[in-house]
Amino acid sequence: MSFAVRWPDGTVRDYYSPSLVIHDHLTVGERLSVTEFHRRATDALTEAGERVRARYGFLCSSAADTAAQVDSASRAHPGAALVEVVSMHPPLPSASQPSASQPSASQPSASPPPAQASPAPDPQENP
Repeated sequence: MSFAVRWPDGTVRDYYSPSLVIHDHLTVGERLSVTEFHRRATDALTEAGERVRARYGFLCSSAADTAAQVDSASRAHPGAALVEVVSMHPPLPSASQPSASQPSASQPSASPPPAQASPAPDPQENP
């Protein structure tokens, strides 16, 4: 996923995360001090990297690179200055309207589907 922030000098920068966990730490339109943004973004990117490690067996270098970019940009601004979260893509699917393009790997099915003689293709699956 990507997220964009407006730094105190007006510069808008895009950042990458391998996980939607950024949504748990930041909100579009939110204005945070540089210090608080740095803390939340670093926490989120660390969590994202650990999710990749849990799934694939290695830490995500992209999450670490993004954390380093956030750290560098944060050091270039006063800690009390404000950062604005401009956008996050993709947005989280709403709980009432699940999106077929956003399957949740963290929510496995509680039980397997019943066996069928000739199963119909799942219309939400992408070939």
